[in-house]
Amino acid sequence: MFKRLLTVCVGNICRSPTAEYLFRHHLAHRDIQIGSAGLSALVGRSMDDTSRQLLQEQGIDGAEHRARQLASSMLRESDLVLVMEKNHLLAVNQLAPEASGKVFLLDKWLEGRDIPDPYRQQRPAFEHVYARIEPAVQSWLRYL
Repeated sequence: MFKRLLTVCVGNICRSPTAEYLFRHHLAHRDIQIGSAGLSALVGRSMDDTSRQLLQEQGIDGAEHRARQLASSMLRESDLVLVMEKNHLLAVNQLAPEASGKVFLLDKWLEGRDIPDPYRQQRPAFEHVYARIEPAVQSWLRYL
């Protein structure tokens, strides 16, 4: 049984918080702690405006998010860690090799592809990424 879920990207202001808040929305009725962090987090920054707007358009409020730096303790304490890119798998496994059995691509159950980083791009890039993250989140729900 998963009690602690962590999503990971680079800056923790676009992809991982989008996934975090989508999981929170879909699993609000469950007793699961859901968080996110970044490999090179922009610590303390709020969610990217475009990411937050896309969530808001779906009735999800991400205004409280503040970026956090990924720490090995977060990986050890999590039951499931979902990353956005294959190279994130390597970075997470280097940070906490003991967590390797619980680290997976967010897109694992769909096409197993990387979810690209929309940071500093225009809204269409964010829409594309959101359209990849939402079904990937949905694909994990049956396992949680």
